[in-house]
Parts: sequence; C-alpha cells; structure tokens
Amino acid sequence: MNIHWLTLALLAISGPAFGADSLVLPGTDPLGFWLVAVGVALLVFEAALPNYGVAGLGGIVLCVIGAVILTNADVPVPLMIGLGLVSALLLIALLVRALKTRPRQPVSGDAALLGNITTVTALQGGNNHHGWVQLEGERWQVASATPLRPGQAVRVIARKGLLLEVAPADSQGV
Repeated sequence: MNIHWLTLALLAISGPAFGADSLVLPGTDPLGFWLVAVGVALLVFEAALPNYGVAGLGGIVLCVIGAVILTNADVPVPLMIGLGLVSALLLIALLVRALKTRPRQPVSGDAALLGNITTVTALQGGNNHHGWVQLEGERWQVASATPLRPGQAVRVIARKGLLLEVAPADSQGV
C-alpha cells in the first residue's frame, strides 16, 4: 500500500521537472519517456504482486509504444515489435511455470486426513468396531462398520468431529 503512495508522490513531484526543456533530451517526446517509465513500473509491480501477468503485459505494450515514440523511427519498428514479442513470450513462459506450482495437495484439515492409510494401534474397551490410530502425529479415535483388529491397515473415509470413520485399507471405502 505504501508503494502506491510513494509512486504517486514521485510522479507528482517529478512530472513538471521532466516536462521542463532542460531535463528532456532534444528531439525526444516526453510522452514516449513517460510511457516507457510507466511500462517499467508495471513490470516491477508484476514481479512484486501476484496478478497473473496483467500488469506485465501492459508494461510490455507501454514500453514498446514508448520506445517507438522516443526513437522517432531511428530504430526499425519491426525490431522493437520483435523485442516486445520476445518479452511477452518470456512473460508467458514465466506465468505458465508459476501457475504449475499452484495446485498442491492439502497439507492440513479434513482434506489431508481423508484417504490416508494408517494402522489400528488399539481397540476400545473390547469393542472391535471402535479403536485408536496414530495419524498425522496425533492419536485419533476411529469407528468402523467392519470389525477391527490391532495392527490392521485402515483407510480414513470420513471425519465426524474427533471421530474418524475408517474402512479396511484393501477396500475402496464408501
């Protein structure tokens, strides 16, 4: 949030200074300079903020348009457009790589417990449908529709409060 206010303050303070004839290179258009400056700022924001390439794409477009305006066609326009396309392809490749890291398996909560396989550590008071398991570093009370035995591998199929419903690991569960 502070970066936005700092950027606005710098633009407000430096705007008249860049508009003065003494600070602008002769033969250049201040609009081209500002387009490149805003394009670079958008590229920096793209690197700092998770906005999926919107600011980066805008920054590339502004940099190319600003560079074309600044050069007064001294540099071939196809070269600048080609550099812009290469930059866009690089941005797209980085975004695809970044998006591939997003889908991950849950590491906590109910979603992480469901489907886990563990072994029954003990039965509860002679009842072979209720017992205890060690899962995710905690001791859980379990219930099963089928009889359980100590050392049996079971799969977690549901959670109801502090009670896990389990089925034998060789079955797919309900």
